[in-house]
Amino acid sequence: MTASAESLRKLTAPVRYVLWDLDGPICRLFAGHPAGVIARDLVAEVDALGLGGSLTERERAHRDPQAVLLRISERHPGSDLVGELEEWLTRQELAAVPGARPTPYADPLIRTWTALGAVSAVTTNNSARVAAAYLATRGLTGCFASLHGRTGDLGLMKPHPHALLRALTALGAEPSQALMIGDSPSDLAAARAAGVPFLGYARSEEKAAALVDPDAAEPCVVTDLSDVRAALLAQGPFAPPAGSGCPAPESTS
Repeated sequence: MTASAESLRKLTAPVRYVLWDLDGPICRLFAGHPAGVIARDLVAEVDALGLGGSLTERERAHRDPQAVLLRISERHPGSDLVGELEEWLTRQELAAVPGARPTPYADPLIRTWTALGAVSAVTTNNSARVAAAYLATRGLTGCFASLHGRTGDLGLMKPHPHALLRALTALGAEPSQALMIGDSPSDLAAARAAGVPFLGYARSEEKAAALVDPDAAEPCVVTDLSDVRAALLAQGPFAPPAGSGCPAPESTS
């Protein structure tokens, strides 16, 4: 089910720009502050604001706080209360940063790709402020040229390609030169909509099956990021795009 070494070499060879999802490929954001607890507390906030009737019993039991927030947004579009809830979720995500755990081999892979001349961006459904905070804890700030997260329009969260398209524009990148690394079907859908090749990251073979692009000739999923790094090192350095480097990232919410 996972990609072979030769598949990874072919997939990464043309890559000059890397679009990273945050929670999953880069880190386990909620390792110390569980997402399920945040989702439960978000439902309590929804109730306190008098919007509890907007959620079904099944939605109230959801363990993904972003899914809860999106359901409220769909039923109360443009509401100031939705904006308050989004800011509340951002504060919870920021509180999770100190307990976040780096994904195995993510830091070395990011540094290796940067050293070889690639330019990276974060494209996440979390807040861009959270991405900036986490990267700073790992000393990775300079490896990312731009950060693209949740906006006030929650309908633009992945699987919508908005974050990826903004990243491509900010980087001056053609989709064919980029690679999206994500860990969810919504990441895959966003990449396909943006015309960007996709590499899935799954922590197990079981989860890898959901990240296989049906249009891909071979599975483009890994369970170990060190395999991607090995593929890069086998190719050697390439010429970086004009104006590339490791500037401090521009944070976009």
